[in-house]
Amino acid sequence: MAMVSFVDETTAGQRSSAWHLEIFEERLPLREVIRRRVFQEVAEHTAKGGDVFRGLVQPTDTERTLNGFKLRQPRRVDPEEQAARALEAFSRNGFVVLVDDRQVEDLDASVELTLGTEITFLKLVPLVGG
Repeated sequence: MAMVSFVDETTAGQRSSAWHLEIFEERLPLREVIRRRVFQEVAEHTAKGGDVFRGLVQPTDTERTLNGFKLRQPRRVDPEEQAARALEAFSRNGFVVLVDDRQVEDLDASVELTLGTEITFLKLVPLVGG
């Protein structure tokens, strides 16, 4: 079992506090790592409630705020839809994944998970006018 740390960063230099997730497998495809991360975010949002979702990708019918995505109406966020949106965002280069400072470029690449593995999601900020 590994305790994996997840960190979000932006190319503008913002870095979130690390949060942790227990993963029992020693190796997983990157696709499954992203999926588990997203499912955990949705589960935490569902447990807390509220109208701001803090996650990797923006749910439909929300607006971006300083600390997440504001739901226009309180509702349940669908984890399957969020996972699909995250995988699609990765495919469009919406974010880069670094596992212990090594970039993983393929969703089917196997990621080795050990105690203390840090996975960074570097969100790419589009250039204005470029």
